[in-house]
Amino acid sequence: MAVPYYRPDLRAEEIEEVCETLRSGWLTTGPRVARFEREFAAAVGAETAVALNSATAAMHVATAALGLRRGDAVLVPTMTFAATAEVVLYAGATPILVDCDERTLGIDLDDARAKIERLREGALLDLEPDTSVVGVMPVHVGGLMIDMTELREFAAELDLWTIEDAAHAFPASYRDAKGWHTAGQNTASVSCFSFYANKTITTGEGGMAVTSRRDLADRMRCLSLHGLSSDAWGRYRSGGSWDYRIVAAGFKYNLTDVAAAIGIHQLARAEEMREARREVARRYDELLIDLARTGQLELPSEPADRRHAWHLYQVRLAPDAAVDRDDVIRRLGAAEIGTSVHWRPLHLHPLYEEAGWTPDDCPVASEVWERTLSLPIFPTMRDAEVREVAAALRAAIV
Repeated sequence: MAVPYYRPDLRAEEIEEVCETLRSGWLTTGPRVARFEREFAAAVGAETAVALNSATAAMHVATAALGLRRGDAVLVPTMTFAATAEVVLYAGATPILVDCDERTLGIDLDDARAKIERLREGALLDLEPDTSVVGVMPVHVGGLMIDMTELREFAAELDLWTIEDAAHAFPASYRDAKGWHTAGQNTASVSCFSFYANKTITTGEGGMAVTSRRDLADRMRCLSLHGLSSDAWGRYRSGGSWDYRIVAAGFKYNLTDVAAAIGIHQLARAEEMREARREVARRYDELLIDLARTGQLELPSEPADRRHAWHLYQVRLAPDAAVDRDDVIRRLGAAEIGTSVHWRPLHLHPLYEEAGWTPDDCPVASEVWERTLSLPIFPTMRDAEVREVAAALRAAIV
């Protein structure tokens, strides 16, 4: 049985909403985007939301709105996708790559402090000791949130802004002494989400930036559409004015009503789809627990103080496994099982190696990523498919 890495869960409601959008004649940013923004903000408990065409766009306008500029530096976890650090480079600023916590794969704040100390000593790359570290961009790998209370305290101590890369973390939450907190519920200066095809909810391509600060929201909205003083919906709907002013050097990052039409109905089923993913994760646990108990495989977990989004189901081979990760992926591929790897750490890519980063700069990430692979997990995954993947994985490593 062939099992894809991902299969989208689209239903009649999404299809009909898209068709109705096409029939309406308004295809670009308009009333459905506005509705999607309102409903998403309410879903995460945020003051306001700005819809963008990707999470990358969301992080980019967030850095711009917060004033990131050439010569600044930002703490970025090395265990992340290209986008998190790229948006720092766009401004001519420097990403300072930080190692990961071995359990969560999230940012290691002890290493972040160590990197800042190296910077001050003039021993970090070729950066000047007085380089200004202005922000930190935590990532919730796979949908398991890090402790954002601890992260915010760290940021406040060093007077840093925070942009939360929550691309994997909807709907996810964590608990501290004050109770449960959803990703985006005042957890950062700006929290950025992804609606890429394989995320918990999708618009095909799309993203969202949420914040409790109206000034940041207004600035991001302006920057998302060429720095114009008003958008097309405002100009061309009944009673609107054609006129506008260019107030900033902006970008073309707006979400369309066609995409929002999908997102509105995906959002309504977000918790249902998270639960379906959680059930797939539970079945994997049942089918693979013996390999974990014998030390051949490390399985992901959902601690009592976390609600995991289960965007990924990542497993790790034992450090002394007889077969390496890439061999396992090849064997699963031969069995027509889709897999992925999240991720080759940033400091091991040529772009950052050329800047002076080495494997020893982030030793935990350098070691862990070579043992890690992501198995198929999606809400429409059938039990027979879960069993097929588990059996193929077992055959590949035992």
